[in-house]
Amino acid sequence: MRLRREPPPLRPATVRTTERLSPRLMRVTFEVEGFTVEQPAASVRLLLPSPGTDELVMPTWNGNEFLLPDGSRPILRTFTPRHADGATLAIDVVLHGTGVASQWAETVGPGASAALSGPGRGYDVDPEAPAYLLGGDETAIPAISQLLDALPEATPTQVLIEAPPDARLPMKRSVTWLDGPVADAMSGVDIAPGTRIWMAGEAAEVQRIRKHLFEERGIPRTQASVRGYWKRGRAGGDDAA
Repeated sequence: MRLRREPPPLRPATVRTTERLSPRLMRVTFEVEGFTVEQPAASVRLLLPSPGTDELVMPTWNGNEFLLPDGSRPILRTFTPRHADGATLAIDVVLHGTGVASQWAETVGPGASAALSGPGRGYDVDPEAPAYLLGGDETAIPAISQLLDALPEATPTQVLIEAPPDARLPMKRSVTWLDGPVADAMSGVDIAPGTRIWMAGEAAEVQRIRKHLFEERGIPRTQASVRGYWKRGRAGGDDAA
């Protein structure tokens, strides 16, 4: 078995509050000590109780993956922390109605147990960049919101987000809301030389964006961060946010 680097340890967390931001987005705030996030668009892993129980069982790392005492895989999902201050941490969960985390977020209440691991790498904002282009589907809204908070106000910034009307939230800057994939809209976007690009979303759509940027437009890879957040048809894919 190939050994992998062990992720940051899971820290016990307790649900403090829940808030429905839109018909399709729920914010869950946890009490968790000592959890800080230094960069925007970072990631955390959320451990949930197994289906049908409220009891949280902590897994152990076997050198390749986390496993529960009975040998089964725990429910671990990756999210973008919207806020973290060392005492609380908030995540926004897209409510698809089918994913385990989506169903959990819709029914969980204060005092429920969970655990968090991270943070994973975020995005290093270049304050000297001449312009920014941000984009993604609705699972990228929390990360894009963080990036807009971090970018210099004077820096020209374009934002493209694919999301249904009931998932669209007020944002810090003007957003072009799309009914179809961001990749379909890219050909009509003016990208000035030196523009820094951050995009995330479903894996196949992200591949289309990469091809457009790097092969068709010749954008240097050092100027773009394009991430696959979830994969259609894969277990847990509906929970991405």
